[in-house]
Amino acid sequence: MIPLIARLPACLFCAALVAAAQPSVLLDAMSQELQRNFSILKEKADPPPYFLSYEVTQQEYRSISGTLGAVDSSGGGKSRALDVSIRVGSRKLDNYHRVRGDRGQVTSGALLTFEDNVNSVKRRLWLETDRAYRTAAERLIRITTNTQVKVAAQDDSDDFALEDAAVSEQPPPKLKFDEESWTDRVRKLSARFQNYPSVLTSHVSVVGQVDTRYLANTEGSRIQHGRGFARVVITAAAKAADGTDLSTFEAFEGVDAAGLPEDKVLLAAVDHVANDLTALLRAPEAEPFVGPAIFSGRAAGVFFHEIFGHRVEGHRQKDESEGQTFTKSVGTAVLPAFLSVVFDPTRRKAAGIDLNGWYDYDDEGVKARPVTAVDRGVLKTFLMSRSPIKGFDHSNGHGRRQPGYEVVSRQSNLIVESSNAVPEARLRQMLLEEVKKQNKPYGLYFRDITGGFTTTARAGLQAFKVIPLIVYRVYADGRPDELVRGADIVGTPLASFSKILATSDKPEVFNGYCGAESGSVPVSAVSPAILVSEIEIEKKAKSNDRPPLLSEPSPMERK
Repeated sequence: MIPLIARLPACLFCAALVAAAQPSVLLDAMSQELQRNFSILKEKADPPPYFLSYEVTQQEYRSISGTLGAVDSSGGGKSRALDVSIRVGSRKLDNYHRVRGDRGQVTSGALLTFEDNVNSVKRRLWLETDRAYRTAAERLIRITTNTQVKVAAQDDSDDFALEDAAVSEQPPPKLKFDEESWTDRVRKLSARFQNYPSVLTSHVSVVGQVDTRYLANTEGSRIQHGRGFARVVITAAAKAADGTDLSTFEAFEGVDAAGLPEDKVLLAAVDHVANDLTALLRAPEAEPFVGPAIFSGRAAGVFFHEIFGHRVEGHRQKDESEGQTFTKSVGTAVLPAFLSVVFDPTRRKAAGIDLNGWYDYDDEGVKARPVTAVDRGVLKTFLMSRSPIKGFDHSNGHGRRQPGYEVVSRQSNLIVESSNAVPEARLRQMLLEEVKKQNKPYGLYFRDITGGFTTTARAGLQAFKVIPLIVYRVYADGRPDELVRGADIVGTPLASFSKILATSDKPEVFNGYCGAESGSVPVSAVSPAILVSEIEIEKKAKSNDRPPLLSEPSPMERK
């Protein structure tokens, strides 16, 4: 997900500059219709709008998926989705005011033609603006009534921040995807799973995608920017004799398909995924346990994303239905003094890996920038969209959404930095010392994870769950590490932060997608491995179904 710099002949480079300088037909149509509609509404509508914004997200993709040497799906497409943001009332109180218990709403996500047909584009903009205004006016009435019959909110900051206009027009990225070559490669890679009869289902999939975002608003912002995504995902699943469903996976990301690994690396990954799954089938089931553990860098990244990152998203500090874990903690220690946490959407690569959470401008047209949320353990700020909170009046470029949803503050590239970093061998030795100190039968090592989730609302439990794939018991008496299965990591955030003792000196990357109030957005987490003095695991839920009764077809029958 990082732009590649290629060496171009001089004539091609000049052509690229000319293309970049050409005005965008779509952006011109958006700007023209924006001004026309806004002027009419300000003159005739009651209440009149004070702000109007159009954002169009254009996506083009190609994908191929295969299993056991055969392609089972392939496809592609191109689309444009329109989001209209219209604000009525005033910056102090408008139709986006957050009412207690209101978790946001779906906006339009209306589809536009992906052809640059000015008349078609303008007509759709006109219709969606009318629809959005009617919704906004009705919502403002409900919000005004709510403020009259409810007690005053603790945070009475404005609903919308004034920001400088941004103007930037980058050439749209081009999709680079050799469909014929990748079809052959997917067949070859997926066929490798035929060597592993214990694997019930397996898939190798590849996708190449480019996104281009166009934004115009009545403050004068006019932005065209984009980026590429490419990903190979290798998955395998099986069922243990006791009914437990098991799965393993490995994924690789790049800015485009050309940046993905060669077949040698991908075939080794297939073997790795299949061997891990085969070993899990023989592994004993984990028992509930509380004790010391090491999270690998990837697992630690998800750990911080779930238990810390979501709790410093700005809109959660203003919403009184939220737990507001850190709302009044600015300037105080919230993590060990050797840890800092930076959210940096301008960072495009870490540990030699393309990051998934980068962008040039957020979905409110605010320039991306690094944000140091925690400096040497002390909380400094929150992730901010254009919705102010007490003490923080402006955006820091973290207003994000999936098309069709309202913008809220969201994470980007989370980067954990440590001043108490030791080599991985020393970190393991520290784990063994902690096991002996606590007189525990073993410690745990979480090598890989698939994701996690957290609850932040005060009506629910202030808890998190991280879902590991590969977990080992680590014995202090010299016995080999023992693979176990069926464990989930559970806990509460404030208690977990205080248990971090040290980190390794090697950062690792977890790329993924985060789902919350504003839909699914690409994110990354970069962290060294961490040693914790105490973590809790619980047994994972499992099915009662038995493995298949029929034997697998023989290789001859497969042919």
